[in-house]
Amino acid sequence: MSYELTSASALLSDPCRYPGSKLLVRGPERDLGTDYVAFLGGTEVYGRFIRRPFVAAVEEALDTDCVNLGCTNGGLDSFLRDPGTLAIAARADLTVMQVLGAQNLCNRYYRVHPRRNDRFLSATPDLMALYPEVDFTEFHFNRHLLQVLQEVSADRFEQVREALQEAWVEGMSRMVDRLEGRVALLWLRYDLDADQVRDDVFRHEPLMVDRAMVDALMPRVKGVIELPVQTSGQCGDTEGMLFSPLEFPTAKLMLGPAEHARIAQTVALEIRRMTGWDWASL
Repeated sequence: MSYELTSASALLSDPCRYPGSKLLVRGPERDLGTDYVAFLGGTEVYGRFIRRPFVAAVEEALDTDCVNLGCTNGGLDSFLRDPGTLAIAARADLTVMQVLGAQNLCNRYYRVHPRRNDRFLSATPDLMALYPEVDFTEFHFNRHLLQVLQEVSADRFEQVREALQEAWVEGMSRMVDRLEGRVALLWLRYDLDADQVRDDVFRHEPLMVDRAMVDALMPRVKGVIELPVQTSGQCGDTEGMLFSPLEFPTAKLMLGPAEHARIAQTVALEIRRMTGWDWASL
């Protein structure tokens, strides 16, 4: 195991907030007056605990600016509700959009925090009617809420899951349309270890996203970059990560430096293949 006690200060100056946006994203801040590729996504794109996230390596490989709009704990709603970030992505030559989980967006059954999309805010009347025996004031995070709902009633939970999946497809379609189809989807797939989850439903990441949902977006995008990955704890990839001893359990659930490097290599190759552009000449 390797870590640096200066993790908090080491990345303190790295996050930035672009003009017109409320989201704190991964820096350093880039010049938006030139050609660039935008990367939209959550914790994986941000590169939590990582000194050099895969977006930085893609920038070097393509020899063009890459704007990292990754937001820790951000979900689809984070970007749909932030016109400033959407405007930055819309001006990009290409936007690489991470396939995010379906649990962290507003839907007919519950509302999430506008920026920290993993945070549960409130249940709707539909959810209270579906689960009258549940006290929703006890929940702070969406995953915990969904795990309890599944335990209380697997049959009723299927209605919730279907609503989340429908909301995800609708939200992703709106996002792609806002970006006028200049989008490559980045589908990082991984499974959590059995001892980390109570039910197989919650083992697969991104949560509740299946191939049919991604395929529904195919006519609207330039392509899908699909890549199975492992967390740093699963593949022993914590060497060089920036975290304190107390952060070690969380760091083991993140992608490590070697996995980021592997993602970067694949993403750069796929961007060239999809676009056919000579990025160095742009």
